[in-house]
Amino acid sequence: MSEILVVGSLAYDSIETPAGKVDRALGGSANYFSLAASLFAKVRVVGVVGEDYAEKDFALLKSRNVDTSGMTVQAGKTFHWAGSYKDDMNEAITKLTELNVFEKFDPHLPEHYRDSKFVFLANISPDLQVKVLEQVKAPMFVGMDTMNFWISSKLNDLKKVLQKVDIVLINEGEAMMLTGAANGIAAAPKVCAMGPQAVVIKRGEYGFMMYSKEAGYFILPAFPLDKVIDPTGAGDTFAGGFFGHLASLGRAPKITDLKMACLKGTILASFTIQDFSVGALAKTGLKDLDQRLEKYMQVIFHG
Repeated sequence: MSEILVVGSLAYDSIETPAGKVDRALGGSANYFSLAASLFAKVRVVGVVGEDYAEKDFALLKSRNVDTSGMTVQAGKTFHWAGSYKDDMNEAITKLTELNVFEKFDPHLPEHYRDSKFVFLANISPDLQVKVLEQVKAPMFVGMDTMNFWISSKLNDLKKVLQKVDIVLINEGEAMMLTGAANGIAAAPKVCAMGPQAVVIKRGEYGFMMYSKEAGYFILPAFPLDKVIDPTGAGDTFAGGFFGHLASLGRAPKITDLKMACLKGTILASFTIQDFSVGALAKTGLKDLDQRLEKYMQVIFHG
Protein backbone atom coordinates (compact mmCIF):
# COMPACT_ATOMS: atom_id res chain seq x y z
CA MET A 1 0.00 0.00 0.00
CA SER A 2 1.32 3.44 -0.95
CA GLU A 3 0.58 6.88 0.48
CA ILE A 4 -1.50 9.41 -1.44
CA LEU A 5 -0.77 13.12 -1.42
CA VAL A 6 -3.64 15.47 -2.21
CA VAL A 7 -3.33 19.23 -2.50
CA GLY A 8 -6.49 21.26 -2.84
CA SER A 9 -9.18 23.37 -1.23
CA LEU A 10 -10.62 22.92 2.24
CA ALA A 11 -13.85 24.83 2.44
CA TYR A 12 -17.27 25.50 3.83
CA ASP A 13 -20.13 25.38 1.33
CA SER A 14 -23.59 26.91 1.42
CA ILE A 15 -25.73 24.91 -0.98
CA GLU A 16 -29.33 24.96 -2.14
CA THR A 17 -30.91 22.19 -4.22
CA PRO A 18 -34.51 21.10 -4.86
CA ALA A 19 -34.08 18.81 -1.82
CA GLY A 20 -33.28 21.65 0.61
CA LYS A 21 -30.30 23.71 1.69
CA VAL A 22 -27.36 23.81 4.09
CA ASP A 23 -25.26 26.70 5.34
CA ARG A 24 -21.49 26.52 5.78
CA ALA A 25 -21.26 22.73 5.53
CA LEU A 26 -17.92 20.99 5.12
CA GLY A 27 -16.68 21.02 1.53
CA GLY A 28 -13.66 21.59 -0.67
CA SER A 29 -11.93 19.22 -3.08
CA ALA A 30 -9.31 17.97 -0.60
CA ASN A 31 -11.94 17.05 2.00
CA TYR A 32 -14.08 14.99 -0.39
CA PHE A 33 -11.01 13.37 -1.93
CA SER A 34 -9.46 12.50 1.43
CA LEU A 35 -12.60 10.95 2.90
CA ALA A 36 -13.01 8.78 -0.19
CA ALA A 37 -9.36 7.78 -0.70
CA SER A 38 -8.78 7.02 2.97
CA LEU A 39 -11.06 3.99 2.72
CA PHE A 40 -8.23 2.31 0.80
CA ALA A 41 -4.92 3.90 1.76
CA LYS A 42 -3.11 6.49 3.88
CA VAL A 43 -3.84 10.03 2.74
CA ARG A 44 -1.68 13.10 3.26
CA VAL A 45 -3.52 16.38 2.76
CA VAL A 46 -2.07 19.83 2.08
CA GLY A 47 -4.31 22.86 2.34
CA VAL A 48 -5.09 26.01 4.29
CA VAL A 49 -7.99 26.81 6.61
CA GLY A 50 -9.01 29.74 8.75
CA GLU A 51 -9.47 30.02 12.50
CA ASP A 52 -13.15 29.15 12.03
CA TYR A 53 -12.37 25.61 10.84
CA ALA A 54 -14.14 23.43 13.39
CA GLU A 55 -12.33 20.91 15.53
CA LYS A 56 -14.97 18.31 14.64
CA ASP A 57 -13.95 18.65 10.99
CA PHE A 58 -10.30 18.01 11.83
CA ALA A 59 -11.49 15.07 13.92
CA LEU A 60 -13.49 13.63 11.01
CA LEU A 61 -10.39 13.50 8.81
CA LYS A 62 -8.26 12.03 11.60
CA SER A 63 -10.92 9.39 12.29
CA ARG A 64 -10.34 8.16 8.73
CA ASN A 65 -6.58 8.00 9.32
CA VAL A 66 -5.92 11.10 7.19
CA ASP A 67 -2.59 12.79 7.97
CA THR A 68 -3.49 16.46 8.57
CA SER A 69 0.00 17.69 9.44
CA GLY A 70 0.12 19.37 6.01
CA MET A 71 -2.91 21.52 6.82
CA THR A 72 -2.12 25.02 8.02
CA VAL A 73 -4.39 27.29 10.07
CA GLN A 74 -4.08 30.99 9.29
CA ALA A 75 -5.66 34.11 10.75
CA GLY A 76 -8.93 34.77 8.96
CA LYS A 77 -11.78 32.68 7.63
CA THR A 78 -11.87 29.44 5.66
CA PHE A 79 -12.67 29.48 1.93
CA HIS A 80 -16.46 29.76 1.50
CA TRP A 81 -18.47 28.89 -1.61
CA ALA A 82 -22.20 29.34 -2.05
CA GLY A 83 -24.11 27.82 -4.94
CA SER A 84 -27.36 26.26 -6.05
CA TYR A 85 -28.68 23.59 -8.38
CA LYS A 86 -32.02 24.05 -10.12
CA ASP A 87 -33.11 22.44 -13.37
CA ASP A 88 -29.76 20.84 -14.21
CA MET A 89 -28.26 18.90 -11.31
CA ASN A 90 -25.04 18.49 -13.31
CA GLU A 91 -24.35 22.23 -13.27
CA ALA A 92 -23.88 24.39 -10.18
CA ILE A 93 -24.86 28.05 -10.19
CA THR A 94 -22.27 29.98 -8.19
CA LYS A 95 -23.78 32.68 -5.98
CA LEU A 96 -20.77 33.64 -3.89
CA THR A 97 -17.06 32.86 -3.69
CA GLU A 98 -15.11 34.08 -0.68
CA LEU A 99 -11.52 32.93 -1.02
CA ASN A 100 -10.49 34.24 2.41
CA VAL A 101 -7.25 32.51 3.54
CA PHE A 102 -7.26 30.39 0.36
CA GLU A 103 -6.53 33.51 -1.70
CA LYS A 104 -2.84 33.42 -0.75
CA PHE A 105 -2.49 29.64 -0.54
CA ASP A 106 1.16 28.68 -1.08
CA PRO A 107 1.58 24.91 -0.75
CA HIS A 108 4.63 23.74 1.17
CA LEU A 109 4.96 20.00 1.70
CA PRO A 110 6.17 18.65 5.04
CA GLU A 111 9.38 16.71 4.58
CA HIS A 112 7.69 13.35 5.24
CA TYR A 113 5.15 14.05 2.47
CA ARG A 114 7.79 14.38 -0.24
CA ASP A 115 8.19 10.65 -0.79
CA SER A 116 4.48 10.19 -1.67
CA LYS A 117 4.08 7.72 -4.52
CA PHE A 118 0.59 8.76 -5.61
CA VAL A 119 -0.14 12.45 -6.07
CA PHE A 120 -3.42 14.16 -6.87
CA LEU A 121 -3.38 17.83 -7.77
CA ALA A 122 -6.94 18.95 -7.08
CA ASN A 123 -8.51 22.03 -8.63
CA ILE A 124 -6.02 24.80 -7.79
CA SER A 125 -4.05 27.25 -9.93
CA PRO A 126 -1.76 25.41 -12.38
CA ASP A 127 1.31 27.34 -11.22
CA LEU A 128 0.67 25.97 -7.72
CA GLN A 129 0.24 22.48 -9.14
CA VAL A 130 3.70 22.76 -10.71
CA LYS A 131 5.10 24.00 -7.40
CA VAL A 132 3.75 20.93 -5.64
CA LEU A 133 5.32 18.57 -8.18
CA GLU A 134 8.67 20.27 -7.73
CA GLN A 135 8.57 19.27 -4.05
CA VAL A 136 7.75 15.57 -4.61
CA LYS A 137 10.82 13.36 -4.99
CA ALA A 138 9.83 10.43 -7.21
CA PRO A 139 6.08 9.96 -7.61
CA MET A 140 4.85 6.74 -9.17
CA PHE A 141 1.56 8.09 -10.51
CA VAL A 142 0.30 11.68 -10.74
CA GLY A 143 -3.18 12.95 -11.53
CA MET A 144 -4.77 16.36 -11.78
CA ASP A 145 -8.05 18.21 -11.99
CA THR A 146 -8.70 21.69 -13.37
CA MET A 147 -11.62 23.99 -14.21
CA ASN A 148 -12.83 26.39 -16.89
CA PHE A 149 -11.42 29.41 -15.02
CA TRP A 150 -7.85 28.08 -15.28
CA ILE A 151 -8.39 26.95 -18.87
CA SER A 152 -9.37 30.47 -19.88
CA SER A 153 -6.97 32.44 -17.69
CA LYS A 154 -3.81 30.29 -17.32
CA LEU A 155 -3.77 28.00 -20.33
CA ASN A 156 0.01 28.10 -20.86
CA ASP A 157 0.66 27.17 -17.22
CA LEU A 158 -1.97 24.47 -17.46
CA LYS A 159 -0.30 22.93 -20.50
CA LYS A 160 2.95 22.69 -18.51
CA VAL A 161 1.17 20.67 -15.83
CA LEU A 162 -0.45 18.41 -18.43
CA GLN A 163 3.01 17.38 -19.60
CA LYS A 164 3.97 16.29 -16.08
CA VAL A 165 0.99 14.11 -15.09
CA ASP A 166 -0.12 10.57 -15.89
CA ILE A 167 -3.87 11.19 -15.86
CA VAL A 168 -6.37 14.05 -15.93
CA LEU A 169 -9.82 13.89 -14.32
CA ILE A 170 -12.13 16.63 -15.62
CA ASN A 171 -15.76 17.07 -16.59
CA GLU A 172 -17.04 16.99 -20.15
CA GLY A 173 -17.50 20.74 -20.54
CA GLU A 174 -13.93 21.37 -19.38
CA ALA A 175 -12.55 18.74 -21.78
CA MET A 176 -14.38 20.38 -24.68
CA MET A 177 -13.22 23.85 -23.65
CA LEU A 178 -9.62 22.70 -23.28
CA THR A 179 -9.46 21.03 -26.70
CA GLY A 180 -12.05 22.89 -28.77
CA ALA A 181 -13.72 19.56 -29.52
CA ALA A 182 -17.49 19.33 -30.00
CA ASN A 183 -18.00 16.44 -27.56
CA GLY A 184 -16.24 14.29 -24.99
CA ILE A 185 -15.47 11.46 -27.41
CA ALA A 186 -13.55 13.82 -29.66
CA ALA A 187 -11.96 15.68 -26.75
CA ALA A 188 -10.46 12.66 -24.95
CA PRO A 189 -7.60 11.81 -27.37
CA LYS A 190 -6.86 15.52 -27.78
CA VAL A 191 -6.33 15.83 -24.02
CA CYS A 192 -3.95 12.87 -24.06
CA ALA A 193 -2.05 14.45 -26.95
CA MET A 194 -1.16 17.25 -24.53
CA GLY A 195 0.88 14.87 -22.36
CA PRO A 196 -1.00 12.52 -20.02
CA GLN A 197 -1.31 8.82 -20.74
CA ALA A 198 -5.01 8.81 -19.86
CA VAL A 199 -7.98 11.05 -19.17
CA VAL A 200 -11.19 10.42 -17.24
CA ILE A 201 -14.07 12.62 -18.34
CA LYS A 202 -16.71 12.84 -15.62
CA ARG A 203 -20.24 13.05 -17.01
CA GLY A 204 -22.41 13.39 -13.90
CA GLU A 205 -25.59 11.31 -14.05
CA TYR A 206 -24.37 9.83 -17.36
CA GLY A 207 -21.33 8.19 -15.78
CA PHE A 208 -17.76 8.49 -17.02
CA MET A 209 -15.52 8.02 -20.01
CA MET A 210 -11.88 7.02 -19.74
CA TYR A 211 -9.55 7.19 -22.68
CA SER A 212 -5.96 5.94 -22.63
CA LYS A 213 -3.23 5.94 -25.23
CA GLU A 214 -2.76 2.23 -24.54
CA ALA A 215 -6.34 0.94 -24.70
CA GLY A 216 -8.62 3.60 -26.15
CA TYR A 217 -12.11 4.19 -24.74
CA PHE A 218 -13.74 2.74 -21.62
CA ILE A 219 -17.25 4.10 -21.04
CA LEU A 220 -19.83 3.16 -18.39
CA PRO A 221 -22.97 4.71 -16.87
CA ALA A 222 -23.37 6.06 -13.36
CA PHE A 223 -24.98 3.95 -10.66
CA PRO A 224 -28.74 4.41 -11.16
CA LEU A 225 -30.30 6.60 -8.46
CA ASP A 226 -33.76 8.09 -8.72
CA LYS A 227 -33.05 10.93 -6.30
CA VAL A 228 -30.04 13.21 -6.01
CA ILE A 229 -29.80 15.39 -2.91
CA ASP A 230 -26.56 17.30 -3.54
CA PRO A 231 -24.10 16.63 -6.40
CA THR A 232 -21.40 18.88 -4.89
CA GLY A 233 -18.13 17.00 -4.44
CA ALA A 234 -19.09 14.02 -6.58
CA GLY A 235 -16.14 14.54 -8.93
CA ASP A 236 -13.66 14.88 -6.07
CA THR A 237 -15.13 11.78 -4.45
CA PHE A 238 -14.68 9.93 -7.74
CA ALA A 239 -11.03 11.02 -7.80
CA GLY A 240 -10.55 9.89 -4.21
CA GLY A 241 -11.98 6.45 -4.88
CA PHE A 242 -9.95 6.21 -8.07
CA PHE A 243 -6.62 7.07 -6.43
CA GLY A 244 -7.45 5.14 -3.28
CA HIS A 245 -7.89 1.93 -5.23
CA LEU A 246 -4.64 2.43 -7.15
CA ALA A 247 -2.64 3.23 -4.02
CA SER A 248 -4.00 0.15 -2.27
CA LEU A 249 -2.28 -2.00 -4.91
CA GLY A 250 1.15 -0.70 -3.92
CA ARG A 251 2.58 -0.80 -7.45
CA ALA A 252 2.56 1.07 -10.73
CA PRO A 253 -0.98 0.75 -12.10
CA LYS A 254 -1.87 -1.18 -15.23
CA ILE A 255 -4.74 -0.32 -17.58
CA THR A 256 -6.98 -2.93 -15.91
CA ASP A 257 -6.28 -1.22 -12.57
CA LEU A 258 -7.38 2.12 -14.01
CA LYS A 259 -10.65 0.57 -15.16
CA MET A 260 -11.40 -0.87 -11.73
CA ALA A 261 -10.42 2.46 -10.17
CA CYS A 262 -13.11 4.11 -12.31
CA LEU A 263 -15.68 1.67 -10.95
CA LYS A 264 -14.69 2.33 -7.34
CA GLY A 265 -14.77 6.07 -7.99
CA THR A 266 -18.19 6.11 -9.59
CA ILE A 267 -19.70 3.96 -6.82
CA LEU A 268 -18.32 6.17 -4.04
CA ALA A 269 -19.61 9.26 -5.85
CA SER A 270 -23.07 7.69 -5.87
CA PHE A 271 -23.04 7.77 -2.05
CA THR A 272 -21.86 11.38 -1.85
CA ILE A 273 -24.77 12.72 -3.89
CA GLN A 274 -27.33 11.13 -1.55
CA ASP A 275 -26.83 13.74 1.17
CA PHE A 276 -25.62 17.30 1.58
CA SER A 277 -21.92 17.96 2.05
CA VAL A 278 -19.89 14.93 3.17
CA GLY A 279 -22.76 13.53 5.26
CA ALA A 280 -23.25 10.29 3.32
CA LEU A 281 -19.59 9.85 2.38
CA ALA A 282 -18.49 10.11 6.02
CA LYS A 283 -20.76 7.17 6.88
CA THR A 284 -19.74 4.99 3.94
CA GLY A 285 -17.44 2.03 4.52
CA LEU A 286 -15.81 -0.56 2.29
CA LYS A 287 -18.63 -3.01 2.97
CA ASP A 288 -21.17 -0.47 1.66
CA LEU A 289 -19.03 0.12 -1.41
CA ASP A 290 -18.64 -3.59 -2.15
CA GLN A 291 -22.38 -4.21 -1.83
CA ARG A 292 -23.25 -1.37 -4.20
CA LEU A 293 -20.48 -2.38 -6.60
CA GLU A 294 -22.04 -5.84 -6.80
CA LYS A 295 -25.41 -4.27 -7.69
CA TYR A 296 -23.70 -2.07 -10.27
CA MET A 297 -22.08 -5.07 -11.94
CA GLN A 298 -25.54 -6.61 -12.26
CA VAL A 299 -26.75 -3.41 -13.92
CA ILE A 300 -23.98 -3.22 -16.51
CA PHE A 301 -23.84 -6.96 -17.22
CA HIS A 302 -27.58 -7.72 -16.81
CA GLY A 303 -26.91 -10.81 -14.79
